[in-house]
Amino acid sequence: MLKGNKVGLRARHEEDVPILRTELFNDVVNASRAEGGPWRPIAPDSKDPRVVVDETEQKHVTFSVVELEGDTLVGTANLWGIDNHNRSAHIGLGLLPSARGKGYGTDVVAVLTHYGFVVRGLQRLQIETLSDNEAMLRSAERNGFVREGVLRSSAWVMGEFLDEVLLGLLARDWNPNRS
Repeated sequence: MLKGNKVGLRARHEEDVPILRTELFNDVVNASRAEGGPWRPIAPDSKDPRVVVDETEQKHVTFSVVELEGDTLVGTANLWGIDNHNRSAHIGLGLLPSARGKGYGTDVVAVLTHYGFVVRGLQRLQIETLSDNEAMLRSAERNGFVREGVLRSSAWVMGEFLDEVLLGLLARDWNPNRS
């Protein structure tokens, strides 16, 4: 398990799947904002890659996020779009509604950043988020990510176009003690 100050990132357990499916991915508004595509329900027996991990996938690493005290599942985190040639990847996370507003997002970004730079030897990490996602913007910036641009009206979410903010962090600019 990779450990931060408040959370740990571990392999997905079978008992995590129904919780993530119900509380995170079957939430129409949350999933529409997070997925970059229209919401679709996930059937209970589905092998949907958002909940069931494909161990053979090399460009995507998925973790379950747990509280360090009690090992309670609080969300999901991933490094995706891993490009071993250019040594870059994207960071993504989703917290269960009951886990939001507790500083877990900042800790998850810190642990994923450590994983990307130290464990994977990447050069660049990137985050894309909706411009009104203040929690993710704060989590990224507290970990040293810099706003690199705005993709105007690039995301169709629940009947309207929203801007996305692009944030990046280079290994040479990373300060592991920042957050």
